[in-house]
Amino acid sequence: IVLKENESIHGSLVGLVIDYMTRFLLGLSKEAAFEIPLHGAALINDSFNAYKFLSKITGNNAESIYNACKLVGYDVCARIGVSEYKPVEEILPDHDTIENIFTMINRCVNFWKKYGPVARMGLFFTRAEMSIITSADCDYLTKDTLWDFKVLKGEIKSRHTLQLLVYYIMGCHSEYKEEFKSIKRIGIFNPRYNKAYLLDVSSIPSETSDLVSRDVRGDGKE
Repeated sequence: IVLKENESIHGSLVGLVIDYMTRFLLGLSKEAAFEIPLHGAALINDSFNAYKFLSKITGNNAESIYNACKLVGYDVCARIGVSEYKPVEEILPDHDTIENIFTMINRCVNFWKKYGPVARMGLFFTRAEMSIITSADCDYLTKDTLWDFKVLKGEIKSRHTLQLLVYYIMGCHSEYKEEFKSIKRIGIFNPRYNKAYLLDVSSIPSETSDLVSRDVRGDGKE
C-alpha cells in the first residue's frame, strides 16, 4: 500500500494518533490510551469536548480517526504547557490523511502479531530516575526488546537512536529494572515505511553507554 503524499495535519499529531490508537486496539481502555490528551484538556477546562471526541472512538475507522486527531490536540497542554495550545477546531484531517493513518495503524497492529506480545505500554520515567532530563516516556516493552515507534517521513537519525539508548539506560536504573534485565535488543518501528530497525544491546560499546550515562542522563553530576 502506497501512502498518499500529502497530509492536512502536522506529522506530530499523526504520530500521536497512531500511537494512542494502537494502544487502544491492543487492549488498553480508551481512557488509558488517551490519558495524556485527556489530562491536557483538563488543564484548560475543556474536558467536556475531549470526552465527546473520546466517545466517538470505537476502532480503526474513519470516524474514530477523525475524532482521535482532534483529541490529541490537547496533548501539548500536558507535555509542554497550555501556552502552546492551539484550538482543536483547527485540526482538520482530510480523506487522504485519514486513509494514511488507517493504513499505518493496521501496520502497527500487524507488527505486534509478529514481534509481540507487549509486556508494557507507555513506560514513564520519573524525576528520581534522571538528572539532566526532566521527563521521558517510551513506547513499548516486550519480553526481550525495548521498542520506540517513530512515524517519520525520512530515515532514522542519530537523535532517534540516542533517544532510545537513553530510554534503555534509564530503564535499567528505574522501577522497571528487573524487567530490563531480560532486554537483549532495542528497536524502532516506522509504520510509514513498515520498517523495523533492531540492535543487540550487547553490541553497543561500553564507552558509548558510559558517555551517554554521564553526559546525557547525568550520572555523576549533581
